[in-house]
Amino acid sequence: MKMMARILEVSRSGFYAWLGRGGSIDNWNETRQTAKRIWEESDRRFGARFIKCFLPNDFGNTTLYRVRKCMRELGIKGCTPYRSKRTTIPDKSAKPRPDLIRRDFTSPVPTYKLAGDITYLRTGQGWLYLATVIDLCTRMVVGWALSERMTADIVVSALDNAKARGYVAENAIFHSDKGAQYTSCLLAEWARDNDVRLSCSRTGNCHDNAVAESFFATLKNEMYYRKSFATRAQAKMAVIEFIEVYYNRKRPHSTIDYKIPAQVMDAFFERTRPMDERVLKVA
Repeated sequence: MKMMARILEVSRSGFYAWLGRGGSIDNWNETRQTAKRIWEESDRRFGARFIKCFLPNDFGNTTLYRVRKCMRELGIKGCTPYRSKRTTIPDKSAKPRPDLIRRDFTSPVPTYKLAGDITYLRTGQGWLYLATVIDLCTRMVVGWALSERMTADIVVSALDNAKARGYVAENAIFHSDKGAQYTSCLLAEWARDNDVRLSCSRTGNCHDNAVAESFFATLKNEMYYRKSFATRAQAKMAVIEFIEVYYNRKRPHSTIDYKIPAQVMDAFFERTRPMDERVLKVA
C-alpha cells in the first residue's frame, strides 16, 4: 500500500479516509439522471447534442463528451438514421428551370427562401404521400399536405397552406428537385399567380435539396420507423403531431444554434410588427 500510494502520489491517510467514507463518490450521478430524464421526455429521440442543449443552467460546464459517456453508461441512445431511397421521378419533357439556391441553404430573413419535397409513407391501407414547404431561415415546416396520390396538386396544397399562414413573402424563392410534380404546369401557374420564383436542383443529386431530404430523414427516424400504421388516418395524425407539436415547437435545430424553429419565426414577426400593433397588444 505504501508503494502504491507513492506511485499514485497520494497520501496513505487520505486513502484510508476515503475508504472510511464508503469508497468512491459518484460525482456524475445527477448529470446522468438528468440526461436520462431529458431523453425520456423526448420520447427517446434525443441524442447527446440535443440532451446537452436541454440541460439546465446548473449543468453549464458539462461537456458533450461527458453527456455521451453518461448515455453509454445508461445504455441509452438517440434515433439513428436509416438509408434513404430515391423517390424522384423526373419529367424529361419539362422545361428547364434555374437553380436559384446553388446549395446556399441560408436566408437573411424568414419566408423568403423555401424548399420542398415529397416523401411516401406505407400504411396498412396503402401509400400516403407527404409534401412539405420548409423555411430556410428558421428551418420551420411552414406548409404541408397529405394525399393518397402523388400528383402536382399535393405540392400546390402545401404551398397554399404556407401562404395562408403568412409564411410566403412576395418574390419568394421555392426550391425543389426536378420531380414531375414540381415541373408541372399546375405549380407554374400557382407560382405566377402568387409572385413566387421556382428553383430546381440537378437531376439525381440529393445534396442540391439537402434541407428537405434531411427533414424527411428526421421524420422517419424519429417517428415513422418507430411505429406501424394500420390506416392512413393513423399515419396522418402521427405526421401532423410530429410536425406541428414536436418538430416546429419542441425540437431544437442545430442550424439555428439549437433554437426552436417556431420560436425563431415568432420572434421575427414580433420584430417586424408595426409599432402601433405592438402597443395595442401590450395594452
